[in-house]
Amino acid sequence: MNALLLSLQIAALGMGLVFGAILLLWLMMILLTTLTREKESAADSAEADSTAQADSKLQVALLAVSLALAEEESSSAHPLDAPPTAIVSAWQLGTRTRQMSEKSNFRRHAQ
Repeated sequence: MNALLLSLQIAALGMGLVFGAILLLWLMMILLTTLTREKESAADSAEADSTAQADSKLQVALLAVSLALAEEESSSAHPLDAPPTAIVSAWQLGTRTRQMSEKSNFRRHAQ
């Protein structure tokens, strides 16, 4: 019983250290982002955000159009013709022959 209690204490201590380290890293990230954030006025940030958003939307639209045009030019896709139904490949013929042979052997042994 003493070994079980000791192992549970060690496990609890290890888990506490892991979660404590995660919490410490989280608090350090919050502190660093708070200290390194640039101070801007509300009017400047709103104007800059709307301009940046319009520019990014324009860039995304231009990129999408250029990718679509490049795809259309480089596309070599064409519809495939339906294969003739009367022709059976050698592989298919061999497989079907083997299956028929196995079925006939099975029926002979079952009787």
